[in-house]
Amino acid sequence: MAAAAAVAAVVVAAVVAAAASAAAPASAGEPTRDVRWEVGYMTVAPLGVSQKVIAINNQFPGPLLNVTTNWNVRVNVQNNLDEPLLLTWDGIQMRMNSWQDGVAGTNCPIPPGWNWTYQFQLKDQIGSFFYFPSLGLQRAAGGFGPVTVNNRAVVPVPFAQPDGDITLFIGDWYTKSHVELRKMLDDGKDLGIPDGILINGKGPYSYDNTLIPEGLQHETVGVEPGKTYRFRVHNVGTSTSLNFRIQNHNMRLVEAEGTYTYQQNYTNLDIHVGQSYSFLVTMDQNASTDYYIVASPRMNTTAGAARPNPQGSFRYDSINITQTFVLKNELPLLINGKRRRTINGVSYSPPETPLRLADLHNLTGVYKTDFPTMPGNAPPKMASSTLNASYKGFLEIVFQNNDTGVQTYHLDGYSFFVVGMDNGDWTPDCRSRYNKWDAISRSTTQVFPGGWTAVLVSLDNVGIWNLRSEKLDNWYNGQEVYVKVADPLGYNITEMIMPDNALYCGLLKDLQKPQIHQVNSKSSAQAADRWGARVLAMVLLIIAAVVSI
Repeated sequence: MAAAAAVAAVVVAAVVAAAASAAAPASAGEPTRDVRWEVGYMTVAPLGVSQKVIAINNQFPGPLLNVTTNWNVRVNVQNNLDEPLLLTWDGIQMRMNSWQDGVAGTNCPIPPGWNWTYQFQLKDQIGSFFYFPSLGLQRAAGGFGPVTVNNRAVVPVPFAQPDGDITLFIGDWYTKSHVELRKMLDDGKDLGIPDGILINGKGPYSYDNTLIPEGLQHETVGVEPGKTYRFRVHNVGTSTSLNFRIQNHNMRLVEAEGTYTYQQNYTNLDIHVGQSYSFLVTMDQNASTDYYIVASPRMNTTAGAARPNPQGSFRYDSINITQTFVLKNELPLLINGKRRRTINGVSYSPPETPLRLADLHNLTGVYKTDFPTMPGNAPPKMASSTLNASYKGFLEIVFQNNDTGVQTYHLDGYSFFVVGMDNGDWTPDCRSRYNKWDAISRSTTQVFPGGWTAVLVSLDNVGIWNLRSEKLDNWYNGQEVYVKVADPLGYNITEMIMPDNALYCGLLKDLQKPQIHQVNSKSSAQAADRWGARVLAMVLLIIAAVVSI
């Protein structure tokens, strides 16, 4: 179904009505939030077509993880899917603890029927983030949910306490399953135009039944007139940049991925795939009517970025750059007969043994450290290689987008200062145009087609960190790399030790201990048998019409 932009009615004047094995010692003196999540399938029909989605505790989107700065978190994940699972935590920095990052370069996946406990501290972070499954296009089937990190009581917030807090997940959506979408990519096909846009897992409001069929469940947000609400908005779609707006209301931007921003009013703002924002919205319009919340595909994706943040005190302009990576992506390329995506001519191919485990166990040949730091003329290739970055250095990364569509890049483990963005090819002379005093700090940035974006990163977080395209099809097809930030003093000096409950796979499969499975479904039971045997043996839219308001 080619649907118009998803619209949810805001009802003004309506009243808003595990046992887990330890991963690592919790930080003493700080509260701990313990949760258990059952990850499995449920059947819904957000666009009128019944399909299986990935739900957590029978919720789609998944449950809120509501915590406070410096709290410890333990999340026991029970995998009731029929395939392996990892959850990653977009924007959560996992200080000195890439063991908990939940991506293929640092963790063996949780086999079907197994459970695993993530344990980490939300060290010195605040803001709006989200979690999602990181393997095999699973996010295209759901499995995502919000992480809200509140300020400690002793730390002031740069705006008055809002009257309510509302989370919205927006994103393009396919009625095909993530397994079908994977096969399309494996067969060298494009995913094509998405079937619609969802808001909080629900379809568009049927404002015109000639465009949108009646009977689709849409999201409704209850608010009270005159009150101010904090809207936390995340684009968790597959590939589409979306323009977000609330009919007849100003949205005051206050936060982007953990950084308080210069407070400026917008009538609309582009939110690219993987990005998160917070807005304050006062319900100051006529209370006798409803208003649309709109997420629609952006035809002109060359404007709309958040303004830099002048409230920060980190003087990055006075720090000398110690390394520069220029990372160029381009149109899809054929490599060994496969249609692949590349960075600097390399399409990443994940090895069966996670990189961080390979390092700890002194394995050789799992990956190389020869990923090119600049574009070159070598033939494109598939490879498992990393970028080496110097601990305590100050890294400049330039993303050069030679594709025809907007890209978004995310770096795990860090926030970076977005200091420059322009058309054409980047050269060293472009540094004269950098914002050298009040750039926004965030973990996901857009790169417009035919242009570049420059970011600066203070390398103070030891580990191996995923740098990826947040567009799921590009990521799946190899548009990623890992940045290795090693402490020259060695393991277990600044980095947390490997957790006791670490899973093993690939070349380390024989180290895996059996696990007594808790299986809640037939498919998961069958998959658990299949994967359990493998683990122990190998081991272990563009949309046709745009709403006009």
